[in-house]
Amino acid sequence: MSAVDLKTFITGYLAEVEEHLRMAERNLLEAERVEAAGGSSARQVRALFRSMHTIKGLSAMVGVEPVVDLAHEMEAALRVADRSGTPLGGAVDLLVRGLRAVEARVRALASGEAVPPAPADLIDALAALGLDRLGAEVGDLGLPEDVRSRLGPGETQELAHGLARGRRAVRVDFVPNPSRAASGLNITAVRERLGRLGDLVKVIPMSVPRSPEAPVGLSFAVLMLTGAADAEIAEAAGMPLDAVSSLVGAQPAAAPAALPPPAEDEEEVELRGEVVRVPVARLDDVLDRLSVLVVSRSRIARAVAELASRGVDVGALSHVVQESTRHLRDLRAAIMRARMVSLAELLERVPLIVRGLSRTVGKEIKLDLDAGRAELDKAVGERLFPAVVHLVRNAVDHAIEPADERERAGKPRAGHIRVACHERGQSQLELQVIDDGRGIDQAALARRAGRDEPRDPEELLALLTEVGLSTRDQATTTSGRGVGMDIVKRVAVDQLGGELMVATERGRGTAFTIRVPLSLTIVDAFCFHSGERTYVVPMSMVDEIVELEPDRVHRPPALAGALVGLLDRRGEAIPVVDLEAWFARRPAGGGGRKAILVRRRGRPLAFTVDRMLGKQEVVVRPLEDPLVRVPGVSGTTDLGDGRPTLVLDFLALGGQVRAAQGGP
Repeated sequence: MSAVDLKTFITGYLAEVEEHLRMAERNLLEAERVEAAGGSSARQVRALFRSMHTIKGLSAMVGVEPVVDLAHEMEAALRVADRSGTPLGGAVDLLVRGLRAVEARVRALASGEAVPPAPADLIDALAALGLDRLGAEVGDLGLPEDVRSRLGPGETQELAHGLARGRRAVRVDFVPNPSRAASGLNITAVRERLGRLGDLVKVIPMSVPRSPEAPVGLSFAVLMLTGAADAEIAEAAGMPLDAVSSLVGAQPAAAPAALPPPAEDEEEVELRGEVVRVPVARLDDVLDRLSVLVVSRSRIARAVAELASRGVDVGALSHVVQESTRHLRDLRAAIMRARMVSLAELLERVPLIVRGLSRTVGKEIKLDLDAGRAELDKAVGERLFPAVVHLVRNAVDHAIEPADERERAGKPRAGHIRVACHERGQSQLELQVIDDGRGIDQAALARRAGRDEPRDPEELLALLTEVGLSTRDQATTTSGRGVGMDIVKRVAVDQLGGELMVATERGRGTAFTIRVPLSLTIVDAFCFHSGERTYVVPMSMVDEIVELEPDRVHRPPALAGALVGLLDRRGEAIPVVDLEAWFARRPAGGGGRKAILVRRRGRPLAFTVDRMLGKQEVVVRPLEDPLVRVPGVSGTTDLGDGRPTLVLDFLALGGQVRAAQGGP
């Protein structure tokens, strides 16, 4: 017999278990909130029970026994709460520990590491909650040794418990083959279809001799508790009637038992058939291929323009280029929609994190999440989430005062943290973490760093993001290592090319704002000439493009270096920088005829350009090698001429210019 390779099931397993873990976390926190308000958590407990039951079955199918053990004990405790109608109460903390233990083992499996066994103390504590255990010894249920040996005590007791309540214990043997796969029948689909007819106890992969019926030498033994007839079960599994057998202790039912209709609040809409899970790597590959098409389109457009300059009639060809441009933009939009994830989905773990932190530091915290309908690229979201976690952690540990101190200051005992985000235009996301804590003591922070007290928010942020600087004397389990804000800056500014801002008021609170692009690979950008070079700048960075009228630009005698002068724009004096002079490190010349205006942390700055070439989709290739990275240059692109064109980061460049001029 050939060994069964379960690696092909791991990807689907990880995706589905992660989904059920997130659902379980939401329902557990909601159950705690409802019970605290004096309501009934029956609906949440029932949904949580279903999630843990599914996680147990999936984990058993791929042989992750530590997760099976944890999920079973949690399921048993939840069964007690569901049937008795008693609130979870103090069991919530233990169930949270169980979810984290499951998540840690799933993460180990995903990273290819050995899955550690379930903690014995946690298993014992969870088992003490599961009062609905069957104490009687259970026989072999008529199962062969190769199946019985792979049943844990939990599954055996579940089968026996179902038999004691008069339900049928059934084994269904599903054999995958090409003909069944062509009709949409695989083990995932069969598991879902059988799950509608009863409770799945375990799905066991089995090695069988290769044959025309089983060409890959693989079979699945599905053990379930049901009231349905054998014919209905066989039809759901897509197998002949002899693939269904009753276990010892039950007689075949003559007809399907009528299942009680679900309560109104338990009804679920089955949407799985409308969802296809696709690995992110495949979407990355599609985006890479689209990037090649975008560059090829640019080359074709350039070739058509050259033919037109020679007097060739390119009317029909220009129309084709325009049509292909539109289609590529539509294709890009469709691919980006497939890559986008909801901010609400990205932040749904924050409440559980805050709950754990608040108990660790002994503070009362009220969390307000406002993600709206904002979405962003999954790759951006995965990088951004650790920064959000650090900001929230700092707010809980550093900013929010203990309850007694808050009462003395005339504040509510519970500290308030608000995490809000929304889209700015079509290409940028703004995310804020706001607290009503004690605010930042800038003088104390400066003394600790051995620096002068910050004069404005930019200097304060520069101080906060210094590596190794912390306001705590000793490191704790939550903070004090001096790396949190540095990580936030590295993610938001260095990796994502965004902005990080801070605003604080002593005794009132602190607000951190992060602005990042929604996507990093294919962006809409302005192309322009400066000196003898062509550059590109993402449109998301540009606040305005202005004409440089000589009578509106003033050059005070004190200005030097690359600064051209000050532009009077709507009553505001805006510094104007000669871009070519800055890169060449020479005094400014007359500057260009236009200027691109950006706002760095709310403060305007303009860069002169000689000629704007228009708007274009570009493929940004980031500069990953530290030996070739240049501040103010975020990457390169190909505009169709086969030569690399620099993609400028005017926000980072603005910081350099201000620092060179002695400003913050």
